[in-house]
Order: sequence, then C-alpha cells, then structure tokens
Amino acid sequence: MKCPYCGNIDSKVIDSRPADDGARIRRRRECLECGKRFTTYEIVETVALMVIKKDKSREAFDREKLLRGLMRASYKRPVSYQMLEDIVNTIEQNLLSGYEREVSSITIGELAMVELKKIDEVAYVRFASVYRQFSDINTFMDELKDLLNKQTLGS
Repeated sequence: MKCPYCGNIDSKVIDSRPADDGARIRRRRECLECGKRFTTYEIVETVALMVIKKDKSREAFDREKLLRGLMRASYKRPVSYQMLEDIVNTIEQNLLSGYEREVSSITIGELAMVELKKIDEVAYVRFASVYRQFSDINTFMDELKDLLNKQTLGS
C-alpha cells in the first residue's frame, strides 16, 4: 500500500479490525520508509451496481453521491454523520442483496426517504422536496399533511 506521506510502497499492518458491521476491514499501517502511520479499508469487490436515472441514462452507483444528498437534507439538524453513513450502508446492502444489477434512481430515492423519515422528519421533507420535485406549494403541503396525519395516528 502506497504511503500517503512519502509515496513509498512498503508498509506493514499494525492492527486489523472489522468496520461497518463486518462489511469492511480497517487496517492501521506503518510506512517502512518514513515511519508514519495511516489507515486503509479493505472491502469485498462486488459486481458494479448500475443506476437507471430518470432520463433513462445509466451510471454506476455512487454511495458518496447518496451521502452528499442526505447530508444536504440534514444540514443543521440533529443527525450525526454516522447515522447518515448507516443509512447509506443499509441502502447499499439492500440493493446489493437483490438479484438486479440495475436499479432505478426512484428506488434509491424511496429507500432513502424511508430511512430518513425514521430519524428526522425535517430532513425527510427536505429530501422529499428535492427528490419528488414538488411543482408547487400545494404538493408540498399535501406531503406535510400526510406526515402530520401519520404522527397523529401514531400518538
């Protein structure tokens, strides 16, 4: 593994432990040239998951893109980065455990909304407003009313 500090390719593993519920392995390494330590992650290589976008174009699934969208929706909300990482991990595992190698962006958006709704309703409404592209205030209000009705029924 190439050292991020000096560029040397020789390093030794100091510590190794599971990360993300065993989906990845975190390795602590030490460069044999400069002696600095750095962390790497090892993951199982999977078949690429393709996303079919609304315009029917296709692109590779990008967990970072999904995470950025969730972060924007939960900006200045009491939602930790780890909670968002967990949502992305849940969605990715859900998609990879299916038999399909192509999934629509609509499916990913719906899964994200389900998970966001569980942790923060404001972040959920923010995400839904962008994802569902509310065309006017009435559509937005309908979504809010639906959310409020479900709260009232749940109380």
